[in-house]
Amino acid sequence: MHCTSSKHRTPRAAKTAAALLAGALALALTGCGGDDEKDDGGPSGGATGGGSSLQLPKLDGQTLEVAAVWTGAEQENFMKVLDEFKKRTGAKVDFVPTGNNTSTFLGTKIQGGQPPDVAFLPQVGVLHQFAQKGWLKPLGAEAQAQSNKNLSKGWRDLGAYQGKQYGIYAKAANKSLIWYNTASFEAAGITDPPKTWKDFVSTAQTLSDAGSPAVSIGGADGWTLTDWFENVYLSQAGPEKYDQLAKHEIKWTDPSVKQALTTLAELWGKDELIARGRKGALGTEFPKSVVQTFSGDTPAAMVFEGDFVAANINADTKAKIGTDAKVFPFPAVGAESPVVSGGDVAVALKDGKGAQALLTFLGSTDAAEIWAAQGGILSPNKEMDPSTYKDDVTRSIAKALIDAGDNFRFDMSDQAPAAFGGTQGIGEWKDLQDFLRNPSDVAGAQRKLEADAAKAYQNG
Repeated sequence: MHCTSSKHRTPRAAKTAAALLAGALALALTGCGGDDEKDDGGPSGGATGGGSSLQLPKLDGQTLEVAAVWTGAEQENFMKVLDEFKKRTGAKVDFVPTGNNTSTFLGTKIQGGQPPDVAFLPQVGVLHQFAQKGWLKPLGAEAQAQSNKNLSKGWRDLGAYQGKQYGIYAKAANKSLIWYNTASFEAAGITDPPKTWKDFVSTAQTLSDAGSPAVSIGGADGWTLTDWFENVYLSQAGPEKYDQLAKHEIKWTDPSVKQALTTLAELWGKDELIARGRKGALGTEFPKSVVQTFSGDTPAAMVFEGDFVAANINADTKAKIGTDAKVFPFPAVGAESPVVSGGDVAVALKDGKGAQALLTFLGSTDAAEIWAAQGGILSPNKEMDPSTYKDDVTRSIAKALIDAGDNFRFDMSDQAPAAFGGTQGIGEWKDLQDFLRNPSDVAGAQRKLEADAAKAYQNG
């Protein structure tokens, strides 16, 4: 499975996106004033002016169920969007967390005759699989209109299957960011964030020598490890190879994969550079990887992950984004820093005007601004007011994403069948956890990855 728009993207376009991101972040962090959260006007953010233009039906007495992977701060932020939908339509909306195995959770519900009305799918591959099985309802005219108005073609293509539009992207992610603890950098005498992979590993060593656990890795969640691999691979092997591997047109035993894993092992193979070591990292879930970078007696210096790290910083630590917590682009392994995007696509699993009304609202600028005002998310909605973002850093990351237009690469594992790229304990998630446990066995990791990929892609 692969995203339909990837074949239209060029190496030059990818470089443009990388340059935009680097430039935007540099601007954001020059004299950045920190968190602007007091200016968002409350839960509705900047969305108050758009309500009259968005027509939603009255749904009094109806109960809708929405399923998504989010918990904790991310779930609370999304509930603000649902609260506004309830206010406007009169519908009751229940939220159901899917757990990390979204496709398995939803598949069981659908086959049991009890699907939620609307679900958010974190993987393009799952959208394709569900559409193929006839489990998804196409976008209605109103939802389609919001999608056409507010999303670029690249995002619309990601929500389609065989020419039919099934999903609407309401949440995006820039997964090519390193967040760092400014106090740790200052204590180690580091003034400039590293721009290349070689400098990144060298910076990690300097931080470790100065007494800071250098890099926090959330290895208990296999998806974080796929994101590490994808950034290294995209920058080193280039966009064409990335697209080929995403479609399984080349094998995981390809020399380009060997090169990327060998590069990762330059960091993963040095236990002293990893917070709590490799074993500790494998027991650390993503939220904890953020918390241990910005709190505690001996915080880690750096943590890799997307813009959504901001939600955990805001909710679970006392660190201020732009002051205590800053960010730089994923270091260039090849000629350019990579730009890997992710996102969550809303789909209808039930017929009825309630599900379609919710998709229409989720695709609107009103909903985008309410959600963005909470912090910790990016919206692919190009029409929303960027002033609703909580802080300058997020605003600049979002601007880079929108300015890139269709010139981004979507998360590779999210394009794969769920059995390979999206299920805890098996496939790529498990294979990369095993590789983190033993980074010296590159050939063994390649063989396991290829065997699991071949099986999953064959079963589609």
